[in-house]
Amino acid sequence: MDKIKKEFQKYFDEEDKEKAVVFILDLLQRKQIDVIQLYTKVLTPILNELTCDLEDQRICIWKEHVKTAIVRTIVENAYPYVLAKRDELNKPRKGTVAVVCPPEEYHDIGAKMIADFFTIGGFEAIFVGSGTPYQDFYNAISIIKPCMIAISVSNYYNLVATKRMIDAIKKETDHPIKIIVGGHAFASDGQEKARSINADLYLDSVDAIMNLLECGELA
Repeated sequence: MDKIKKEFQKYFDEEDKEKAVVFILDLLQRKQIDVIQLYTKVLTPILNELTCDLEDQRICIWKEHVKTAIVRTIVENAYPYVLAKRDELNKPRKGTVAVVCPPEEYHDIGAKMIADFFTIGGFEAIFVGSGTPYQDFYNAISIIKPCMIAISVSNYYNLVATKRMIDAIKKETDHPIKIIVGGHAFASDGQEKARSINADLYLDSVDAIMNLLECGELA
């Protein structure tokens, strides 16, 4: 896995989208790596290690967007392999989970990967991108009736907005629902941070998602 990560890192650092995407999709097709390994051992670590040593921060932001676009393309093209992994594991079909980001959270690639993990785990996962107006989302909850809402938070400074979002969901929801949180913002003291923002459950690994029973019950 280290060899795969190292080679992908080379293309990633060079911002060579074509080589990076072709390299990963070829590995998936030949079953040299599965989608869970791809997300957890390659893409997530590389995104978490993303830094910029340039003095001009405008260029740094540009480069960050170029590189995250590479990862986004890979994740979007990996969806058939997500479904294949779901069918391979053959988890019991469970409830519906909506996967969202808090307001002002613009990094939603992690949320998309989390949605794919829920799909593999047997849930009907509805991914709501970062640009969705939140009043529209609140209005849709009563129609979609998900038994869980998973909120992915990358930026620690968005925890306050996440708490407001959770409070609004609980106030406006008229059916039983559990709020699950996770993401890089919970990297330290995750359980305590989850409690402080009124979340029902904090999940910190793929295994935790895989072991969930219907509607957020722990196995």
